[in-house]
Order: sequence, then structure tokens, then C-alpha cells
Amino acid sequence: MIFIVRFFKGKDEDMLTGCAIIIEQAIVHKAFLISKRSAWDDPFFGGIKTTIDDAFQNILGIDNAKERRQATQTLRVIQRNALKDLAELKVQIKVDFESNKVRLKEILTQLGYSSYHLKSQQKDQEALVSLLYTFKQNMTPALIAEITAAGTDDPIITSISAYAEVLKNANITQETFKGGAKEITQDGVIALNAIYKQVIGIAKIAYKFYYDDKAVRSEFSYSTTIKKLNYQPKTAPPLPLPS
Repeated sequence: MIFIVRFFKGKDEDMLTGCAIIIEQAIVHKAFLISKRSAWDDPFFGGIKTTIDDAFQNILGIDNAKERRQATQTLRVIQRNALKDLAELKVQIKVDFESNKVRLKEILTQLGYSSYHLKSQQKDQEALVSLLYTFKQNMTPALIAEITAAGTDDPIITSISAYAEVLKNANITQETFKGGAKEITQDGVIALNAIYKQVIGIAKIAYKFYYDDKAVRSEFSYSTTIKKLNYQPKTAPPLPLPS
């Protein structure tokens, strides 16, 4: 029996999610892309999107692919804004409590900075989720009063706490990052390889089309997209999120 090898590294779900994100970006920019390559005219990208959704359901056995992908997109937006606010708050706390090292350490530990901030800055999405939930749970009125009295304005604290609520409403939990449990057949692997190969080809061409636009170009980088999905394996399981 010939064993079919995957063309891609990492989880099947990560690959499909990454490909779906790239195709969604292609749809956003399709007017320009089609002007450069008419073969991509409708319904080209829409057809690939349908193929990917079908693969989630029929190959991986995941029925809520669209919802999970939307949750991932929500997290990506939050990631940019939250990391900025978290860094701004942290530096203010460090400066304001510099004369009391013990209390400074206590606050950073209580809010989740000590456990999760470094990994969050390295684009570890699970760490960011854990940090935001820990922050929201442990940012008590008393601690808010202490931090604001030391010099930090309240709005940034409110903003960071709100990110955790958005995550909760979007149903982003640790389950978002788990692959399907369905056993993949050899035919399934062949189909996944075909999707990967097609989307990678689109990404390579689109990447060159946007040579002078670094921001848009990065949207068609498969490796960048996968890194944002936290492809790197964990050395230890994440701590459970507060309910």
C-alpha cells in the first residue's frame, strides 16, 4: 500500500484555516487580482472557499468550520490591539511601582503578565487568550484603584478587560485550537494536498502582484498566516481558562 505524504507541515485544520484566510483576503482584493489575472474571475475564489468548507466538514469532520474561522479572525484583530494596550499598561505599571519591586512583581503575576505576556508577544494565541482572561478575572476594583492612583489612566484597563469579553462572546476557547478527531483517509490526504497546492500557487502569484505593498503582501504569505495561527507545538499543555 502506498502511503500518501502530506505536502504541508502541522495540523490539517491549521492548513485549511490558513488557506481559507488567504482565499478570504483574495476575495477582498479580487478586483485588483482579477485585473492582473483574468483566470481568477468569479466564481474562482468562491469555488475554492466552498471546497475548503467542504473539506472541513467531510474530511476533518468539523461542522462549525465557518464559525471557527471567524473566531480565529476575531482573535487576529484582537491580538494586534490587545498586545499594544497590554504593553502600554505594563510599562506604566513598571515605572509607577519601580520603587516597590515586591508589589510590582505581585501585580504582574496577578494579572497574568508573568506567565503569558512573553509568549503572547511571540504571537502565541493560546497564551494571549489565557492572559486576557486572567487579566479580566483578577483586575479587581481595588487593584484598579491602586494602579490608577499610581498614575495610569483607567480607559486602558477597561479596554484590555473588554478584549476578554469579546473573546468570550466569539466562543474562542482552547477548543478553537484543537484539530478534528476524525481519522483521515488516504483520499482525504490527497484532497488536502490539492487544496494546499492550489492556494499556495495563488498566494505566490498574489504576493508578487503586491510587491510594492508590504501590508497587503503579507496577507498572502502562507508562513506568516500559519505562524499567527500558532502552528508551533507546545512543550506543555496550557492552563485552563477561567469560566
